[in-house]
Amino acid sequence: MHPGLAVGLVFSGCCSNVVFLELLAREFPGCGNIVTFAQFLFIAVEGFIFESNFGRKRPAIPIRFYLVMVAMFFTVSVVNNYALNFNIAMPLHMIFRSGSLIANMVLGIIILKKRYSVSKYTSIALVSVGIFICTFMSAKQVASRSSVSEEDALHAFLWWLLGISALTFALLMSARMGIFQETLYKQFGKHSKEALFYNHALPLPGFLLLMPDIYRHALLFNQSELFHIPSLGLALPTMWFYLIMNVITQYVCIRGVFILTTECTSLTVTLVVTLRKFVSLIFSILYFRNVFTPWHWLGTLFVFVGTLMYTEVWNNLGARPGRQRKKEE
Repeated sequence: MHPGLAVGLVFSGCCSNVVFLELLAREFPGCGNIVTFAQFLFIAVEGFIFESNFGRKRPAIPIRFYLVMVAMFFTVSVVNNYALNFNIAMPLHMIFRSGSLIANMVLGIIILKKRYSVSKYTSIALVSVGIFICTFMSAKQVASRSSVSEEDALHAFLWWLLGISALTFALLMSARMGIFQETLYKQFGKHSKEALFYNHALPLPGFLLLMPDIYRHALLFNQSELFHIPSLGLALPTMWFYLIMNVITQYVCIRGVFILTTECTSLTVTLVVTLRKFVSLIFSILYFRNVFTPWHWLGTLFVFVGTLMYTEVWNNLGARPGRQRKKEE
Protein backbone atom coordinates (compact mmCIF):
# COMPACT_ATOMS: atom_id res chain seq x y z
CA MET A 1 0.00 0.00 0.00
CA HIS A 2 1.23 3.52 -0.82
CA PRO A 3 2.54 5.35 2.29
CA GLY A 4 0.33 8.35 1.45
CA LEU A 5 -2.76 6.19 1.82
CA ALA A 6 -1.49 4.86 5.15
CA VAL A 7 -0.99 8.45 6.38
CA GLY A 8 -4.54 9.23 5.27
CA LEU A 9 -5.85 6.25 7.26
CA VAL A 10 -3.97 7.39 10.38
CA PHE A 11 -5.25 10.97 10.22
CA SER A 12 -8.82 10.12 9.21
CA GLY A 13 -9.15 7.15 11.57
CA CYS A 14 -7.38 8.48 14.66
CA CYS A 15 -8.70 12.05 14.50
CA SER A 16 -12.32 11.02 13.91
CA ASN A 17 -11.95 8.39 16.66
CA VAL A 18 -11.15 11.15 19.17
CA VAL A 19 -14.23 13.08 18.03
CA PHE A 20 -16.60 10.15 18.61
CA LEU A 21 -14.93 9.35 21.93
CA GLU A 22 -15.51 12.91 23.13
CA LEU A 23 -19.12 12.82 21.92
CA LEU A 24 -19.63 9.68 24.01
CA ALA A 25 -17.76 10.99 27.05
CA ARG A 26 -19.62 14.32 27.06
CA GLU A 27 -22.99 12.56 27.22
CA PHE A 28 -21.94 9.73 29.57
CA PRO A 29 -18.55 10.45 31.24
CA GLY A 30 -18.45 6.95 32.77
CA CYS A 31 -18.83 5.04 29.48
CA GLY A 32 -15.14 4.12 29.22
CA ASN A 33 -15.70 0.42 29.96
CA ILE A 34 -18.30 -0.18 27.25
CA VAL A 35 -16.17 1.73 24.72
CA THR A 36 -13.08 -0.34 25.56
CA PHE A 37 -15.07 -3.59 25.43
CA ALA A 38 -16.56 -2.78 22.03
CA GLN A 39 -13.14 -1.92 20.59
CA PHE A 40 -11.55 -5.10 21.93
CA LEU A 41 -14.42 -7.30 20.74
CA PHE A 42 -14.41 -5.92 17.18
CA ILE A 43 -10.63 -6.21 16.70
CA ALA A 44 -10.59 -9.68 18.31
CA VAL A 45 -13.32 -10.99 15.98
CA GLU A 46 -11.58 -9.51 12.93
CA GLY A 47 -8.24 -11.01 14.00
CA PHE A 48 -9.80 -14.41 14.74
CA ILE A 49 -11.10 -14.58 11.17
CA PHE A 50 -8.26 -13.06 9.16
CA GLU A 51 -5.14 -13.48 11.34
CA SER A 52 -5.59 -16.75 13.26
CA ASN A 53 -7.68 -18.36 10.49
CA PHE A 54 -10.44 -19.34 12.95
CA GLY A 55 -7.89 -20.61 15.47
CA ARG A 56 -6.06 -22.90 13.05
CA LYS A 57 -2.89 -20.80 12.82
CA ARG A 58 -0.37 -21.34 15.61
CA PRO A 59 1.13 -18.17 17.15
CA ALA A 60 4.78 -17.40 16.40
CA ILE A 61 5.25 -16.09 19.97
CA PRO A 62 4.30 -18.46 22.84
CA ILE A 63 0.97 -17.69 24.49
CA ARG A 64 2.54 -17.32 27.95
CA PHE A 65 4.35 -14.19 26.79
CA TYR A 66 1.15 -12.79 25.31
CA LEU A 67 -0.62 -13.34 28.63
CA VAL A 68 1.89 -11.04 30.35
CA MET A 69 1.59 -8.45 27.57
CA VAL A 70 -2.19 -8.70 27.60
CA ALA A 71 -2.39 -8.08 31.36
CA MET A 72 -0.48 -4.81 30.82
CA PHE A 73 -2.37 -3.83 27.67
CA PHE A 74 -5.78 -4.50 29.23
CA THR A 75 -4.88 -2.47 32.32
CA VAL A 76 -3.60 0.48 30.26
CA SER A 77 -6.66 0.57 27.98
CA VAL A 78 -9.20 0.35 30.81
CA VAL A 79 -7.43 2.88 33.05
CA ASN A 80 -6.95 5.39 30.20
CA ASN A 81 -10.63 5.32 29.25
CA TYR A 82 -11.81 5.19 32.88
CA ALA A 83 -9.77 8.33 33.67
CA LEU A 84 -12.39 10.34 31.76
CA ASN A 85 -14.70 9.73 34.75
CA PHE A 86 -12.59 12.00 36.96
CA ASN A 87 -13.11 15.51 35.53
CA ILE A 88 -10.32 15.02 32.98
CA ALA A 89 -10.93 17.17 29.87
CA MET A 90 -10.19 15.52 26.53
CA PRO A 91 -7.41 18.00 25.55
CA LEU A 92 -5.60 17.36 28.86
CA HIS A 93 -6.14 13.62 28.34
CA MET A 94 -4.41 13.81 24.94
CA ILE A 95 -1.57 16.05 26.15
CA PHE A 96 -0.88 13.91 29.21
CA ARG A 97 -0.67 10.73 27.14
CA SER A 98 1.94 12.47 24.98
CA GLY A 99 4.23 12.07 27.99
CA SER A 100 4.94 8.48 26.94
CA LEU A 101 8.43 9.62 25.88
CA ILE A 102 9.20 10.54 29.49
CA ALA A 103 7.98 7.22 30.84
CA ASN A 104 9.85 5.26 28.17
CA MET A 105 13.09 7.09 28.86
CA VAL A 106 12.86 6.71 32.64
CA LEU A 107 12.08 3.00 32.51
CA GLY A 108 14.65 2.48 29.75
CA ILE A 109 17.34 3.94 32.00
CA ILE A 110 16.21 1.89 35.01
CA ILE A 111 15.46 -1.45 33.36
CA LEU A 112 17.53 -1.56 30.17
CA LYS A 113 20.40 0.61 31.50
CA LYS A 114 20.15 2.87 28.45
CA ARG A 115 21.98 6.17 28.10
CA TYR A 116 20.87 9.09 25.97
CA SER A 117 22.38 12.19 24.36
CA VAL A 118 22.03 15.70 25.78
CA SER A 119 19.45 16.57 23.09
CA LYS A 120 17.30 13.63 24.22
CA TYR A 121 17.35 14.80 27.84
CA THR A 122 16.57 18.36 26.68
CA SER A 123 13.58 17.17 24.67
CA ILE A 124 12.24 15.19 27.62
CA ALA A 125 12.66 18.24 29.84
CA LEU A 126 10.55 20.28 27.39
CA VAL A 127 7.84 17.61 27.35
CA SER A 128 7.88 17.46 31.16
CA VAL A 129 7.56 21.24 31.52
CA GLY A 130 4.76 21.33 28.94
CA ILE A 131 2.75 18.63 30.69
CA PHE A 132 3.33 20.31 34.07
CA ILE A 133 2.05 23.66 32.76
CA CYS A 134 -1.09 22.12 31.23
CA THR A 135 -1.77 19.98 34.30
CA PHE A 136 -1.24 22.86 36.72
CA MET A 137 -3.51 25.23 34.80
CA SER A 138 -6.20 22.55 34.49
CA ALA A 139 -5.96 21.97 38.24
CA LYS A 140 -6.65 25.67 38.87
CA GLN A 141 -9.68 25.53 36.55
CA VAL A 142 -11.10 22.44 38.28
CA ALA A 143 -10.58 23.96 41.74
CA SER A 144 -12.40 27.17 40.76
CA ARG A 145 -15.16 25.54 38.70
CA SER A 146 -17.56 24.96 41.57
CA SER A 147 -19.26 28.13 42.80
CA VAL A 148 -21.45 26.34 45.36
CA SER A 149 -19.01 25.90 48.21
CA GLU A 150 -15.37 25.34 49.05
CA GLU A 151 -16.21 21.75 49.98
CA ASP A 152 -17.58 21.07 46.49
CA ALA A 153 -14.53 22.71 44.89
CA LEU A 154 -12.21 20.56 47.02
CA HIS A 155 -14.18 17.44 46.15
CA ALA A 156 -13.94 18.22 42.41
CA PHE A 157 -10.20 18.86 42.72
CA LEU A 158 -9.56 15.59 44.61
CA TRP A 159 -11.60 13.70 42.02
CA TRP A 160 -9.52 15.32 39.25
CA LEU A 161 -6.32 14.44 41.13
CA LEU A 162 -7.41 10.80 41.17
CA GLY A 163 -7.80 10.98 37.38
CA ILE A 164 -4.29 12.39 36.99
CA SER A 165 -2.96 9.55 39.18
CA ALA A 166 -4.76 7.04 36.94
CA LEU A 167 -3.25 8.58 33.79
CA THR A 168 0.23 8.55 35.37
CA PHE A 169 -0.13 4.87 36.27
CA ALA A 170 -1.32 4.03 32.74
CA LEU A 171 1.60 6.00 31.28
CA LEU A 172 4.19 4.04 33.26
CA MET A 173 2.45 0.72 32.60
CA SER A 174 2.35 1.49 28.87
CA ALA A 175 6.08 2.26 28.87
CA ARG A 176 6.79 -1.00 30.71
CA MET A 177 4.72 -2.87 28.13
CA GLY A 178 6.73 -1.22 25.34
CA ILE A 179 9.99 -2.41 26.88
CA PHE A 180 8.56 -5.91 27.29
CA GLN A 181 7.49 -5.93 23.62
CA GLU A 182 10.91 -4.68 22.54
CA THR A 183 12.71 -7.55 24.28
CA LEU A 184 10.09 -10.03 23.03
CA TYR A 185 10.39 -8.96 19.39
CA LYS A 186 14.17 -9.18 19.56
CA GLN A 187 13.82 -12.81 20.63
CA PHE A 188 11.00 -14.01 18.36
CA GLY A 189 10.85 -11.39 15.59
CA LYS A 190 8.15 -8.80 14.87
CA HIS A 191 4.61 -10.12 14.51
CA SER A 192 2.50 -6.97 14.82
CA LYS A 193 -0.77 -8.35 13.41
CA GLU A 194 -0.55 -11.41 15.62
CA ALA A 195 0.18 -9.28 18.68
CA LEU A 196 -2.74 -7.00 17.79
CA PHE A 197 -5.11 -9.99 17.72
CA TYR A 198 -3.95 -11.63 20.96
CA ASN A 199 -3.74 -8.30 22.81
CA HIS A 200 -7.45 -7.81 22.11
CA ALA A 201 -8.74 -11.41 22.23
CA LEU A 202 -7.15 -12.73 25.42
CA PRO A 203 -8.41 -9.91 27.71
CA LEU A 204 -12.09 -10.42 26.72
CA PRO A 205 -12.88 -12.69 29.75
CA GLY A 206 -11.63 -9.88 32.01
CA PHE A 207 -14.55 -7.74 30.93
CA LEU A 208 -16.86 -10.08 32.84
CA LEU A 209 -15.73 -8.19 35.95
CA LEU A 210 -16.94 -4.98 34.34
CA MET A 211 -20.14 -6.42 32.88
CA PRO A 212 -22.55 -4.71 35.35
CA ASP A 213 -21.19 -1.29 34.35
CA ILE A 214 -21.17 -2.23 30.66
CA TYR A 215 -24.78 -3.46 30.85
CA ARG A 216 -25.89 -0.31 32.70
CA HIS A 217 -24.42 1.93 30.01
CA ALA A 218 -25.91 -0.26 27.28
CA LEU A 219 -29.33 0.47 28.77
CA LEU A 220 -28.50 4.18 28.93
CA PHE A 221 -27.40 4.10 25.28
CA ASN A 222 -30.75 2.50 24.35
CA GLN A 223 -32.56 5.48 25.88
CA SER A 224 -30.73 8.10 23.80
CA GLU A 225 -32.59 9.83 20.98
CA LEU A 226 -32.72 8.11 17.61
CA PHE A 227 -30.19 8.82 14.88
CA HIS A 228 -31.67 8.38 11.41
CA ILE A 229 -29.66 7.10 8.44
CA PRO A 230 -31.87 7.91 5.41
CA SER A 231 -29.62 6.19 2.86
CA LEU A 232 -30.03 2.86 4.67
CA GLY A 233 -33.51 3.45 5.98
CA LEU A 234 -32.32 2.75 9.51
CA ALA A 235 -32.71 4.48 12.84
CA LEU A 236 -30.72 3.61 15.97
CA PRO A 237 -29.99 5.32 19.29
CA THR A 238 -27.46 8.12 18.84
CA MET A 239 -25.08 6.76 21.47
CA TRP A 240 -24.93 3.40 19.72
CA PHE A 241 -24.17 5.16 16.45
CA TYR A 242 -21.34 7.08 18.12
CA LEU A 243 -20.00 3.84 19.63
CA ILE A 244 -20.10 1.98 16.32
CA MET A 245 -18.27 4.84 14.61
CA ASN A 246 -15.74 4.99 17.44
CA VAL A 247 -15.01 1.26 17.06
CA ILE A 248 -14.68 1.46 13.27
CA THR A 249 -12.43 4.53 13.36
CA GLN A 250 -10.31 2.92 16.10
CA TYR A 251 -9.75 -0.06 13.83
CA VAL A 252 -8.89 2.18 10.86
CA CYS A 253 -6.46 4.10 13.11
CA ILE A 254 -4.67 0.97 14.34
CA ARG A 255 -4.51 -0.56 10.86
CA GLY A 256 -3.16 2.70 9.43
CA VAL A 257 -0.37 2.80 12.00
CA PHE A 258 0.46 -0.85 11.29
CA ILE A 259 0.65 -0.27 7.52
CA LEU A 260 2.77 2.83 8.12
CA THR A 261 5.30 0.85 10.19
CA THR A 262 5.74 -1.61 7.31
CA GLU A 263 6.03 1.07 4.59
CA CYS A 264 7.99 3.89 6.29
CA THR A 265 10.84 4.46 8.70
CA SER A 266 10.19 4.63 12.43
CA LEU A 267 11.03 8.35 12.33
CA THR A 268 8.27 8.97 9.78
CA VAL A 269 5.80 6.95 11.85
CA THR A 270 6.62 8.94 14.99
CA LEU A 271 6.29 12.24 13.12
CA VAL A 272 2.92 11.30 11.60
CA VAL A 273 1.54 10.11 14.96
CA THR A 274 2.77 13.30 16.66
CA LEU A 275 1.18 15.54 14.03
CA ARG A 276 -2.02 13.50 14.28
CA LYS A 277 -2.19 14.15 18.02
CA PHE A 278 -1.70 17.86 17.40
CA VAL A 279 -4.50 17.99 14.80
CA SER A 280 -6.81 16.04 17.15
CA LEU A 281 -6.02 18.44 19.97
CA ILE A 282 -6.71 21.57 17.89
CA PHE A 283 -9.96 20.12 16.55
CA SER A 284 -11.13 19.15 20.04
CA ILE A 285 -10.45 22.66 21.34
CA LEU A 286 -12.14 24.47 18.44
CA TYR A 287 -15.10 22.18 17.73
CA PHE A 288 -16.04 21.29 21.31
CA ARG A 289 -15.01 24.71 22.68
CA ASN A 290 -12.89 23.23 25.44
CA VAL A 291 -11.32 25.78 27.78
CA PHE A 292 -7.76 26.41 26.62
CA THR A 293 -5.79 29.37 28.01
CA PRO A 294 -2.56 30.87 26.59
CA TRP A 295 -0.74 28.86 29.27
CA HIS A 296 -2.25 25.67 27.84
CA TRP A 297 -1.05 26.68 24.38
CA LEU A 298 2.46 27.28 25.75
CA GLY A 299 2.46 23.89 27.46
CA THR A 300 1.21 22.22 24.28
CA LEU A 301 3.97 23.89 22.28
CA PHE A 302 6.59 22.56 24.71
CA VAL A 303 5.15 19.04 24.47
CA PHE A 304 5.16 18.86 20.68
CA VAL A 305 8.50 20.64 20.18
CA GLY A 306 10.04 18.28 22.73
CA THR A 307 8.50 15.28 20.98
CA LEU A 308 9.81 16.36 17.57
CA MET A 309 13.24 17.11 19.08
CA TYR A 310 13.31 13.62 20.58
CA THR A 311 12.74 12.07 17.15
CA GLU A 312 15.57 14.24 15.69
CA VAL A 313 13.28 15.40 12.90
CA TRP A 314 15.31 18.52 12.13
CA ASN A 315 18.56 16.54 11.89
CA ASN A 316 17.02 14.07 9.45
CA LEU A 317 14.73 16.16 7.26
CA GLY A 318 17.58 16.96 4.91
CA ALA A 319 18.84 13.41 4.76
CA ARG A 320 18.08 11.25 1.75
CA PRO A 321 15.47 8.52 2.40
CA GLY A 322 17.97 5.74 1.73
CA ARG A 323 20.52 7.13 4.18
CA GLN A 324 17.80 7.80 6.75
CA ARG A 325 16.42 4.27 6.59
CA LYS A 326 19.92 2.79 6.76
CA LYS A 327 20.78 4.93 9.79
CA GLU A 328 17.69 3.80 11.68
CA GLU A 329 18.22 0.13 10.86
